[in-house]
Amino acid sequence: MREILTYLPQILPAYVAYLIAVISPGPAIMAIVSTSMTHGRRAGMTISLGIFAGSFTWACAAALGLATILQTYAMALQILKIFGGIYLLYLAYKAFRAVHGNDDLPQAVVQKSLTPRALLLRGYGIHVTNPKAIFAWLAIIALGMPQGAPASVAGLIIGMCMTTGFAIFMGYAVIFSTSRALKIYRNLRRWIEGAMAAFYCVAGLKLLTSRI
Repeated sequence: MREILTYLPQILPAYVAYLIAVISPGPAIMAIVSTSMTHGRRAGMTISLGIFAGSFTWACAAALGLATILQTYAMALQILKIFGGIYLLYLAYKAFRAVHGNDDLPQAVVQKSLTPRALLLRGYGIHVTNPKAIFAWLAIIALGMPQGAPASVAGLIIGMCMTTGFAIFMGYAVIFSTSRALKIYRNLRRWIEGAMAAFYCVAGLKLLTSRI
């Protein structure tokens, strides 16, 4: 434990970097907000679990050095970028269709179209197909784990970040599934879905055309 404490000057900046990244609006946060407001707290928390799993996947990949493989083999990263961009465009299409849908969908239809498994996979897909996430985690691990640091330091960084990320993801799901948030959503549903469609479209096109 005392050995780990000697690395606190490096661990704390890494934690702050993660905190800023996880709070900042992005495809993952927007998906949680949209799902929570549209389908309720349980759905929002379920997609949050999928996003959390995707974040944990990249955290472990960075800690184990798999990020180096992705950097070495450009083709693997290019394929990942293409899949991520296409997936975001698919979400944009789904949101665009929702803009022109009925204001009040039957509850049975909503539940049938959004099963827990589908929500988990959607959340996981949003995060794990975004190659920028691996670079964020690579930067965090590199920042908090200098050369020669024991593996326990990486474990502490991941543990701190994942605990915080879980709380933030679930917090977004709870806040944006409240009656007040739902009232706002009912009044602004088409605008919100339209903004989501535009956001996913821009993010998808940016990912497909950007040089990583």
